[in-house]
Amino acid sequence: MLVMGGIVGAGIFINPYVVARQLGDAGLILLAWLLGGLIALLGAFIWAELAARRPAAGGQYAFIREAFHPLAAFLYGWVLLLVIQSGGMAAVAMVFAHYFAELTRLPLPEGAVAALVLATLTAINCLGVRWGSNVQSALMVTKVLAIVALVVFGLLAAPAQSAAPEPAAVASSNVVTAMAAALVPVLFAFGGWQTSTFVAAELRRPERDLPRGLLLGVIGVVLLYLGVNYVCVRVLGPAGLAATTTPATEVMRRAAGQTGATLIAVGIAVSTLGFLSQGILTAPRVYYAMARDGVFLRSVGRLHPRSQVPIVAIVLQGVVATAIALSGRYEQILNYVVSVDFIFFGFTAAALFVFRRRDATAPGYRVPGHPWTTGLFVLICLLVVLATVARYPANTAIGLAILLSGVPVYFLWRRRAQPPLHP
Repeated sequence: MLVMGGIVGAGIFINPYVVARQLGDAGLILLAWLLGGLIALLGAFIWAELAARRPAAGGQYAFIREAFHPLAAFLYGWVLLLVIQSGGMAAVAMVFAHYFAELTRLPLPEGAVAALVLATLTAINCLGVRWGSNVQSALMVTKVLAIVALVVFGLLAAPAQSAAPEPAAVASSNVVTAMAAALVPVLFAFGGWQTSTFVAAELRRPERDLPRGLLLGVIGVVLLYLGVNYVCVRVLGPAGLAATTTPATEVMRRAAGQTGATLIAVGIAVSTLGFLSQGILTAPRVYYAMARDGVFLRSVGRLHPRSQVPIVAIVLQGVVATAIALSGRYEQILNYVVSVDFIFFGFTAAALFVFRRRDATAPGYRVPGHPWTTGLFVLICLLVVLATVARYPANTAIGLAILLSGVPVYFLWRRRAQPPLHP
């Protein structure tokens, strides 16, 4: 539930039209989503071995810290709080607020609704891991049912009338360039599986359960996403899919009228709640690990004596995400995410080379095809970063500036910090 909840948000209900506009061909559209799923699965294989070798609080933060240097790990946590996690949560909270307004017709400011839902989920997760995980599981089951309903209704609906290909689709002579552009929203939609490793220290059998959860969760999402895109192409056709900005709603409207459109709107709202719940449950464990290492506010590294969760870290995540949502600048922040996020994806995957060299005979799960498959994933991350720099140089520069601003902060904190807290 954590793995799938970290991936499935609002993107799968909206992003298919972005991919269709880049490619314009049914086969290429489905191929793009299949390739994105394979890349995510490749990453899941790597993170599964990392989690089995280092089942520590903070997950990806701990992998980077132990393989390279505490500074590199701190910079990851720094941009996770200021850009990656909080910006994504702010954007998704605003999506929820939009659909809430459409469904209820209540005259409430969308920013206030977004802040309220973030505050509510923050409070629930402060009650304890079981509360947060139970809510997460319930929301995940509900949004899986919404996706399955979309696929089933899409299969029952009349297929799109065959027509001549759109000129834009036929005129695209460089399929490789178009596919590379299409993979950006696809990889966005598939992102988030890595956040399940943040809670490794709170699982009973992390060395067993995290690898299983990562692989089964990513495979499940790949199947769901391929099903959604198949019915979108089947019902709307490539041209119709490219023409609408609300493909899931349009499929359900054609299949079941306005009632169907309303039901999928409810499903999308629930899906956004599930994503937010997962983010508030998992990401604060990174800030908790940073505080335990003595490079962040000491209070963030303490567990509540009754609930045994890092309440200050959870509240911090909710407050920063709320501030970004209320500022109205979350869309700009999201433009910084890709390059920064994939820099640390590459670093984390490269950590496996370090751990294998240190202890080549460690028991447990092992990545199939290593070092070739791991090297391929690192190369893909590098290509994504370079493509983002070339396409969005200004936004990438801002993201890198935020990243580098953490360097002096780290050394100042190390100078004034008390000794690290130990479990």
